[in-house]
Amino acid sequence: MSYNVLRSNTLDSKGEKIVGDEIRIGVIGVGLIGKSHLKKYAEVPGAKVVAVSDLNIDEAQRVAAEYKIPVAYKNFQELLAQADIDAVDVCLHNNLHAPIGIAAMNADKHVYCEKPMAGSFADSFAMYDASQRTGKKLHIQIGTLYTHEHRNALRLIEAGALGKIHYARSFGFRRRGRAYVDGYGTPPFTQKAQAGGGALFDMGVYHIAEILHLLNNPTVETISGATHQELPMYEERAKHSRYDVEELGLGFVRLAGGITLSIEESWAMHYDDTESSKILGSLGGIKLNPFTFFTTVADVELNCAADPVWLSGYRRNQCYPEHLANEHSQSHWIAALQGKTALWNTAGVALNTSLISEGIYQSQTLKKELTAQEVREISKSTALKI
Repeated sequence: MSYNVLRSNTLDSKGEKIVGDEIRIGVIGVGLIGKSHLKKYAEVPGAKVVAVSDLNIDEAQRVAAEYKIPVAYKNFQELLAQADIDAVDVCLHNNLHAPIGIAAMNADKHVYCEKPMAGSFADSFAMYDASQRTGKKLHIQIGTLYTHEHRNALRLIEAGALGKIHYARSFGFRRRGRAYVDGYGTPPFTQKAQAGGGALFDMGVYHIAEILHLLNNPTVETISGATHQELPMYEERAKHSRYDVEELGLGFVRLAGGITLSIEESWAMHYDDTESSKILGSLGGIKLNPFTFFTTVADVELNCAADPVWLSGYRRNQCYPEHLANEHSQSHWIAALQGKTALWNTAGVALNTSLISEGIYQSQTLKKELTAQEVREISKSTALKI
């Protein structure tokens, strides 16, 4: 099987609706992320959440009442058995994504999954393979793909304004924003057994996947990297969290087509946020934040800002209503299930992102550069039993 996947999937063979105008959804997990997803679905015409499940049944019932959802289950298996559910949204910790996502696809449900795809490449590929085997759609929540900056960059790249692309940088920054130990989130975010990784999995997937999507998801050739956890923590928080993931992830990746990708993702560092993700080509370059296009015209070097950054997207939404499907991840997902747009292949982008992330971890352990095939062969499942 090829690991190099295209940017978009197609609709069914007749170009018709895949499910129907009303998409009936079951949400598994009603914690911080689950509640965020429910708020988004409430904004999307045609999206109807008909069931939730959570081991904390009291909270599941409270959330169901708040959002007027008919059914709340304690066990996700009961939700999967509900025959009228079209799609399932998995909002659990990373090492539960694969087993529950695969179970949902085996139960004839399309699957929307919170990022990262899974806690290891092996599990990410198992999810991707299940989607191919069952024919069920798999969509990964990569919120950076729907920003004005990303969509402007995509239009410039597709128009050829950058020429031949040769270098990209994925950059993410928090000055002091480690999960739980710095005040945000819960201890499982800091535990490899639950989360699979730290900064690279929590935030890095957004930025790496964004760059891969803009590059049309090229094949990964080699990966080298390192991880660090160096900055002090509050003693009690450190003890209670059982913190064993990285606060800083660094990578150097060779991609097909002669493209070099560098990665810097921090939960905590003594620096500032003056840097940005970027893509450079023979005719121009893009800085994503603040959005800037660099080029040369008539032998004059130009730095061009979008004025304002949202205007192009607004105009296209007004003139081409199908662009409204890309307002955010949930709206895109629902529109794709309704057959109104082609689903961006976030599963393929997330799969390559998982390959790169795990390659960085393996490179740190083995102290060497690895080929993509070596990473695939070494990768083991970290999925939790369900």
